[in-house]
Amino acid sequence: MFEMNRFYEQATAMADTLRADRRALHGMPELGMELPRTTAYVEQRLGQMGLEPTRLGGGLTVCIGPQKGPVFLLRGDMDALKMQEASGLDFAATGECAHTCGHDLHTAMLLGAAALLKEREADLPGRVKLMFQPSEENLKGAAAMVEAGVLKNPPVDAAMALHVFPGPMHVGTLAWRQGPALASSDSFSILVRGKAGHGAIPQNAVDPLTIAAHILLALQEVNAREVDPQDPLVLTVCTIHGGELHNSIPETVEMKGSIRAFSNHNRAHARKRLVEICEGTAALFRGSCEVEFLAGVASLHNQPELAAELAGYAGRIAKKMEELPRQMGSEDFAEVSQQVPSVFMGIGAGGPEEIYNRAGSHHPAVVFNEEVLPLGAAVLAGCAANWLAAHAE
Repeated sequence: MFEMNRFYEQATAMADTLRADRRALHGMPELGMELPRTTAYVEQRLGQMGLEPTRLGGGLTVCIGPQKGPVFLLRGDMDALKMQEASGLDFAATGECAHTCGHDLHTAMLLGAAALLKEREADLPGRVKLMFQPSEENLKGAAAMVEAGVLKNPPVDAAMALHVFPGPMHVGTLAWRQGPALASSDSFSILVRGKAGHGAIPQNAVDPLTIAAHILLALQEVNAREVDPQDPLVLTVCTIHGGELHNSIPETVEMKGSIRAFSNHNRAHARKRLVEICEGTAALFRGSCEVEFLAGVASLHNQPELAAELAGYAGRIAKKMEELPRQMGSEDFAEVSQQVPSVFMGIGAGGPEEIYNRAGSHHPAVVFNEEVLPLGAAVLAGCAANWLAAHAE
C-alpha cells in the first residue's frame, strides 16, 4: 500500500506549481466542447512530465503505470461558464467567460496528481487513466468522451472525481456518500401552436397561451400523483414566452424547463408523461405542440463499497470527513458512473474569511481557496494508487 501522508507532503511541497497551473488556467476560461487554449496548456504540462496524452472526444486522456493490472480513472473537468468575473482577484479573467465553478482547480489538481503518480510509475501495480474533460457545464463532455472510448483501451475498472465547494466547506474537508448523490437532468422545450388572431375576436383564433397554462398545471400531476414521494422527482417549467401585443393572440408559445430524478424509472416515466400531457392537452384545446429534449444526463450513483474504500484512504489526510448531501443538481460524471463503479466526492475550498463566503459557485464574485490544491492532488493520486494496490492480483 502507499502512504497517503507521503502523497500529501509531496503535494504540499509543489504548492507553488499547483497554484501557477491554476492561475494560468483561470486566465484562459473557455466554453463547451472546444477548449483549444486549455487543452493545449494541459497537453504541454503533461508532456513536461514525460507523458504522451491523446486527444479524445474533445478532451485529453493518458495512462500512467505498467501495461498490466487493473485500471483506475481520475476525471477533471476543464470548461468555464459564460459570465464576467467579478472576484476582484489580481489574476481575474477578463472577457465574457469565467471559472466560477472551480474547474480550473479540478484541472490543476489532476495535473498535480499526474506528477505524483508519474514519480511512482514503476511501483504502480496497474494503470491510472487521466480524463481531462470538456463541457461539464453543458452536460455533454463526459458522454462525448465515453462514446469516444475513454472507458476502453484499456478498460476502466473504477473511477473517481472531486468537486470543489467554496464558502462554509473549509479546506481540509471532504464530503462523500454511498448510493445516489446527484439527480439526472433532462432539459426540454415545448412549442405550443395555436392560431393567431385579434384579441377582441378570440372565437376566430386558437389561443396558445391558454393551452400553455393548462399544460403547466397538468404537468404538476406527474410530481404530485404519479410517483412515489420517497423517490424524488422534480418536473419544473421555468420559462413561458409568447405574444408581443396587448390586443393580439399569438401563433405560438414556447415553454422551457427541466426534469430531475434519482431513479432511472422516474426519469423515463417523467419524459414519457411530459410528451403525452403536452400533446394531449394541446389537442384537447384545438392546438398542437412539439416537445424537444435539449440535453440530458443520467443520475450519479456512488458505488457503496468503492465509496467506503476511497473514503478510508482519503480520511487519512483530510482534517474532516462529512456526508455529501444528496442533491437534485446534476453532474455529467454520471455518464461514467453508469458504466463503471465510480465515486464523486466534494472537497472544501472555502474558509472562515469573508472573501470565501461572499458568493457561491456559479456567481461572478465567487473566490475559491487555493490552499485546497495540494490536498486535492494528494487525494486523487493516493486513492488511485491505493485502490490499484488493493485490487491487483
